Amino acid sequence: MSENPVYVVLGATGGIGSELARRLAAKDARLVLGGRDEDKLDDLAGQTGGVPFRLDATEQEEVNAAFEKAQSEFGRIDGAVNCVGSFILKPAHQTSEDELSRTMSLNLNTAFNTVRAAAKNIKEGGSVVLMSSVAGRVGLANHEAVAAAKAAVIGLTLSAAATYLPRGLRFNAVAPGLVQTGMTEKITASDASRQASTELHPLGRLGDPQDIAPAIEYLLDPGNTWVSGQIIGVDGGLSTLRPMPRRAVRG
Repeated sequence: MSENPVYVVLGATGGIGSELARRLAAKDARLVLGGRDEDKLDDLAGQTGGVPFRLDATEQEEVNAAFEKAQSEFGRIDGAVNCVGSFILKPAHQTSEDELSRTMSLNLNTAFNTVRAAAKNIKEGGSVVLMSSVAGRVGLANHEAVAAAKAAVIGLTLSAAATYLPRGLRFNAVAPGLVQTGMTEKITASDASRQASTELHPLGRLGDPQDIAPAIEYLLDPGNTWVSGQIIGVDGGLSTLRPMPRRAVRG
């Protein structure tokens, strides 16, 4: 049996998921790639040598089936990542019931489904990485629905890390700032909106998938077994930095 690691990547065809899959494949990882778009899955599988698996990650049985596919193909699973998500920029009073339900389903339910499937299928050791957001850690205007979902992912991560600690199964999350992907293109499409979003991040630019994927790789790496229950902010300094205005900086 090959010693190359085996990972299940859900939301694999999104901006972050596809970048991660390519990086993992470049290091000879074996992948099961989960997503809704069959054509995009086939294309990514061709790039990475991964096994495409069409699924709806909001459905627990379909997530379970992806993990079972990894077990049947490769005999084990070393880690899993949930990159499924959505983004909505609306105040609470303008958010419909359907919008709230969909936001919670895509962001929280998919994460919970990943935790349950991982707990059943990764028997010894291994790493699970979930996606939160800076909006789950910092009060940002008009983010109520996504903030509620992503804050819940943080709680889920911490509790799962404690529950499965005796098994050596690690749970961590990455909390990005605004990353330029297809999911956020409505926010970055106009110059005014893009400029406002850029200025919100102390490091002076928006994120790219290439900024986020290395953090996920780090958390998956079996060499980092002393890291669990952590929420890693990759957010351009948004969650922690309040810099002086540039004109006030001297020296």
